[in-house]
Amino acid sequence: MSKSVKIGSSQVTSTPLGLGTNKVGGHNLFDGLKDEDGKQVVKAALDDGIGLLDTAFMYGLGRSEEIIGDVIKGYDRSKFVIASKAAQDPDNNLQPNNDPQFLKRSVDASLKRLGTDYIDIFYIHFPDSNTPKAEAVNALAEEKKAGKIKAIGVSNFSLDQIKEANADDQVDIVEDNYSLVHRNAERELFPYLREHDISFVPYFPLASGLLTGKYTETDQNKFSRFSTEQYSAIMKAQTEVKQIADSHNATIAQIILAWYIADPDISVVIPGARVADQVHSNAKAMGIELSGYEFDKINDLYDLF
Repeated sequence: MSKSVKIGSSQVTSTPLGLGTNKVGGHNLFDGLKDEDGKQVVKAALDDGIGLLDTAFMYGLGRSEEIIGDVIKGYDRSKFVIASKAAQDPDNNLQPNNDPQFLKRSVDASLKRLGTDYIDIFYIHFPDSNTPKAEAVNALAEEKKAGKIKAIGVSNFSLDQIKEANADDQVDIVEDNYSLVHRNAERELFPYLREHDISFVPYFPLASGLLTGKYTETDQNKFSRFSTEQYSAIMKAQTEVKQIADSHNATIAQIILAWYIADPDISVVIPGARVADQVHSNAKAMGIELSGYEFDKINDLYDLF
C-alpha cells in the first residue's frame, strides 16, 4: 500500500489516492444519480483505505456534503481527510464570491452539512473578479487558527492568482484540471508549487473516461477538443499502456492512477465514481508500483500534450 503524503506546510496527511465526489449527490451535475449509490461509493472508499474525500458545496448544492456526513458517522473521523470547497454564491445565481465573510459562512455551513467539527482542507473553489486573493486566504487562515479547518487550498486559480493568494505563504494546496492528456499545469504551475511547498491535486485525472481504455478510434466525436492527430496518439498510447497493465494484472485506469501516485509533483489523485465497484477497482492502484522504465515510458507516450 502506498505511503501517506503531507499536504503543503500543514499537519494534514493523506493517502495518495482520494475520492472525487461530484457523482455523490451531484444531481445538478449528472443525470440519474441515486443517493444510495453515493453512500455506497463513500463507504467503499473508506473501507478500501482511500483516505481523502473531496467534495464541494457545488456538488448537489450541499447534497454531496450531507451524504458524506451521513456515512462518516460510522467511521473514526481521525482516520480520513475531508476536503471541501466553496465560492458559488447561492444568493447571487451561483456566481463566484471570495468575500472573506462569505467564505467564513461557507465553512460553517459545510461543517454543519458534514456533521463534523473540522474540515481538513478547505478550498476557494473558483476565483471571483474583485476580491483581493490574499484577503480571501487570510479569512481562511483565521478559520484555520480557530480550528475549523486544517489546510488552505485554492482551485481553478491562474498562476498569478495563486501567487497573489499565497502572498503570506498560507496556501497549502492547489487543485486544478490535470491529466496525461491535459498537462498545462506541469508547465504553468508546478515550478512555483515546488518552490513554495504547495501540494497539487488533479481533478479529471482520467479525462472523463478517455484514459480508462473504454473508448476506441470510432469515439473521437465524443472528445472534440482533441485533433485527429492527438486522438490517434491517445489511442496508440492506450495500446502500449495496456501491455504494461497486463504485466501487472491490472486495468489501464489502474496503471494511469498508479502513474499519478508515483509522480512527486502530485500529492493526491481523486478519480470520481458513480458506483462502489469503480471505487474498489481504483483502490487497487495504490498497490501497484511502476518501475522507473514504466513511469518514463508512460510519460513519453503522452508527451504530445
